[in-house]
Amino acid sequence: MKSPLIETVDLGLEFHGHRVLHDVDFAIYPGEIVTIVGPNGSGKSSFLKCLIGAERPSQGDIRRAEGLTIGYVPQKLHLDAAFPMTVARFLRLASYKTSASDIAQAVGMTAISGVLDSQMSTLSGGQLQRVLLAHALIGAPDLLILDEAAQGLDQPAVAGFYHLIEDVRKQMGCAVLMVSHDLHVVMSASDRVICLNAHICCQGTPTIVSNAPEYRQLFGAGTEGTLALYRHEHDHRHDPDHAGESHAG
Repeated sequence: MKSPLIETVDLGLEFHGHRVLHDVDFAIYPGEIVTIVGPNGSGKSSFLKCLIGAERPSQGDIRRAEGLTIGYVPQKLHLDAAFPMTVARFLRLASYKTSASDIAQAVGMTAISGVLDSQMSTLSGGQLQRVLLAHALIGAPDLLILDEAAQGLDQPAVAGFYHLIEDVRKQMGCAVLMVSHDLHVVMSASDRVICLNAHICCQGTPTIVSNAPEYRQLFGAGTEGTLALYRHEHDHRHDPDHAGESHAG
């Protein structure tokens, strides 16, 4: 059996005495596409930040495969319109080890050659997300992590973006871990779904999760065997909402 790329054991995270995550045992394996769903404020973004090292867990362990490389696509990128930054320059900042061939591969895979000379602040939402994806793909990471990367895009752009993610997985062989609120992405693109509400309530194939009592408790029984859509809202780490938390799993 393959070894996990990254795994957490008894992971916990607290902010100002408030428990955001607890008892999270998680692993992702090479080539998998895993989607995390959960109510607003359930700790999804905080969990991803722990995995990439942006937050330090309050308890538990994070174990990474030796030499693991991670590409990360944030939910948003705040840019000062007055600060000049072309797409080409932004991509060159990906790493001090960045080579021209690495950039060319990422640009080709994400089809952004037409905007290389554009200012980052002038990009459309769809263009910006592709640029951020290209930035994350430079150097061919073993694991690609996306935090609601398609939020704010219209439906055709969402579909196109996640088709691109599937193509990236096929071409690069990387594992993909993403937080998503999009029903069709979860049902069609994921090998495994994890329902997170401060801890892992349930996990498995999309069909198994959508019929799990823990999932129904969080999102209601009217989902008719599918994963529910809910508000596109970022997890607020200082004001978590854990209403309806299930203690199973």
